[in-house]
Amino acid sequence: MNQKLLNILCCPKCQSDLELKTDDVGEINEGLFKCLKCGKEYPITNGIPRFVELDNYASSFGYQWNIFRKEQLDTYNGTNLSADRLWGETKWDPNALSGEWILDAGCGAGRFLDIASQTAAEVVGIDISNAIDASKENLKGRPNLHLIQSSIYELPFKPGAFDKIYCIGVIQHTPDPEKTVRVLPRFLKKGGEIAVTIYEKRKWFTMLYSKYWFRPITKRMSKEGLLKVIEGVMPVAFPVTSFLFRLPGLGKFFAFVIPVANYVDEKDLSDKQRYQWAVLDTFDMLSPQYDQPQTEADVVKYLKEEGISDISRATNFGLNLIGKRKA
Repeated sequence: MNQKLLNILCCPKCQSDLELKTDDVGEINEGLFKCLKCGKEYPITNGIPRFVELDNYASSFGYQWNIFRKEQLDTYNGTNLSADRLWGETKWDPNALSGEWILDAGCGAGRFLDIASQTAAEVVGIDISNAIDASKENLKGRPNLHLIQSSIYELPFKPGAFDKIYCIGVIQHTPDPEKTVRVLPRFLKKGGEIAVTIYEKRKWFTMLYSKYWFRPITKRMSKEGLLKVIEGVMPVAFPVTSFLFRLPGLGKFFAFVIPVANYVDEKDLSDKQRYQWAVLDTFDMLSPQYDQPQTEADVVKYLKEEGISDISRATNFGLNLIGKRKA
């Protein structure tokens, strides 16, 4: 943990100052924070401050991102898919971020941290699960990258700590998506910018998507058991869906009724990579404890009520909204 992080931290319970206790000099690997008001203590292990109980609703993501630690990192797979998505869904200029503090809310194994931390910004990644340790392993040695294990509902930051916040593909997987959307703007500086991407609930038939037929069972399975099932059926499911999902006029229908994440139109991935992503994202579809799509009208309402203005929608996949905190 870099000591620069101390400037923006506070107790997530009572928002008071924290006292650092450590024997480390310079970079902090082990130690603890103690709140000067409520006395609550938070450990620092493996260079990561831990502000959350280790066993929580997001354990499937911790398992997932430690198994599939590198698959979606551009620096590993040789594509620009994550970079294109991050800058496409935030509309930020990566060359104009010098000196800014940016929060990745729900960073997983560091797919987007990998990109954001290549800029001149100070980038903070938080995740409630032990996926944060996968980020640490993937991206070690980057002095402008800071990692914290924390609940999105009890963020250990001072109000207005960040110039920019992005939250991509996370909000629908939290217990209360409305609360999640409302929490994030509070940590933006006045004039700061926020970008969120959420599964969209467009029509009544959204919840008829095939993954929702299986999720009442699959989300209750052991993570190891579910992954074994997916790996067992994928040698058949992958070639079958590769054919069906490409059928003119019928491909979208089959993609809707078959719960396999096969990105047949993604030309930047090799067949081997596409197979690995199919296993990963099919697990991602079926394993989370929560999967709650949101309507555009509702999310815009929540953001506006929390002081976000100039809200626009990007033309990317999913519900991708960008706004600015009123100055």
